[in-house]
Amino acid sequence: MEVVKKYSEPELVQLLRQRSSHVFSYLYDNYSGALHSVILNIVNEEELANDVLQEVFVKIWRQIESYDSSKGRLFTWMLNIARNASIDTVRSKGYQNSRQNRELTEDVYTAGGTSEMRTDQIGLKKLVYSLREEYKVLVELSYFQGYTQDEIAKMLNIPLGTVKTRLRTALIQLREIIKP
Repeated sequence: MEVVKKYSEPELVQLLRQRSSHVFSYLYDNYSGALHSVILNIVNEEELANDVLQEVFVKIWRQIESYDSSKGRLFTWMLNIARNASIDTVRSKGYQNSRQNRELTEDVYTAGGTSEMRTDQIGLKKLVYSLREEYKVLVELSYFQGYTQDEIAKMLNIPLGTVKTRLRTALIQLREIIKP
């Protein structure tokens, strides 16, 4: 039986910056599932989510030098890369055209989407729905549907600063809920 070494976050970052392919494999093995769930929740297509996940790990490999531990955890940084890549994909003209050109039968079979179930499997939506309505709506739009804070402010006709404050409060409350 092979013993798998666990790395602290600073060790991971240091070894990634040294271009350790073994540590990159460890990172992929330990974080790809969580990142894939976030991506799939935004793009709603398994094959496309797999493609975006690969792009995300290429970006992580190429941009590890830009990671700053004083601004947040490594996982949060990777999560933001995944979320941004997913949103960029959904907003791309190629994706929009492919959505318009899909046959009706494809939509019939995928109605309801598998991402809803996946998110529920990890219990994230349940936690979000425990928040107050004003927070729940913002988290849903921002993290599950991929809207920017500016778009949300315009959509809901509330100031951008209010959106930012409420989202931050919602994330703090979620963090408190999931703390062990």
